[in-house]
Amino acid sequence: MNFLFLGDIVGRAGRNIIIEKLGELIDQHEIDFVIANGENSAGGYGITESICNDLFASGVDVITSGNHIWDQKETMNHIIKEKRLLRPMNFLEGTPGRGFEIYEKKGFKVGVINLMGNVYMKKCEDVFPYIDDKIKKINLKKEVDFLAVDFHAEITSEKQAMGHLLDGKATFVVGTHTHTPTLDYRILENGTAYQTDAGMCGDYNSVIGMSKENAILKFFKKKSDRLVPVIKDATITGIKVLADDKTGLAKNIEPIMIGGNLKYSKS
Repeated sequence: MNFLFLGDIVGRAGRNIIIEKLGELIDQHEIDFVIANGENSAGGYGITESICNDLFASGVDVITSGNHIWDQKETMNHIIKEKRLLRPMNFLEGTPGRGFEIYEKKGFKVGVINLMGNVYMKKCEDVFPYIDDKIKKINLKKEVDFLAVDFHAEITSEKQAMGHLLDGKATFVVGTHTHTPTLDYRILENGTAYQTDAGMCGDYNSVIGMSKENAILKFFKKKSDRLVPVIKDATITGIKVLADDKTGLAKNIEPIMIGGNLKYSKS
């Protein structure tokens, strides 16, 4: 089974390129299941019901999120009824919505987990003991055929440690939140595909998708306007994972990058 995971969708530019190019990308790479982090898709801050519907119509199967999931007030109600929209599983008990769900696709059961880190992030349950306990009840090839994990976290060491903790227990573990794609995509020694950060779907002529002028002013500690997404040349970045139908583990992982102004050097 072929999976496509897309990094954080930032603002209108990110949404538009998904709407315009995802169908073509799915056909070109023979993708069976698409996961996208959408927590910055509404002007850089949260997501709305309308945006969810646009992304689903474009071919996204599941939308994950992170610390910005509640930036749009309507999401609190929408996430209760929309099981294809996830929030971090380790949010405090009583939080609306779900952080883990099983989806049926092409005769397979695909489990998707959304987690959030603890370092420099909003308060949530301690993610390592939390998922170490929960993963025992979500057995790969018993409970689900495949298991995908979006780990929304700030620092690379926390993401890498999570990848190794879940190695052999998940089909793939990919980091989100920092909006910058890393080149450490690989299959870990027990068969789980991993990348520290999938990057973003947005305009890279920016500071993590936002206006570079305003961002620079903030670092000078000068008065500036609210950060807003750049709406020019967007790039889709993410990963494609080929998973073994028999084991549920990864056979191959490769980066995906199309459009916009971000390109790998060929020299």
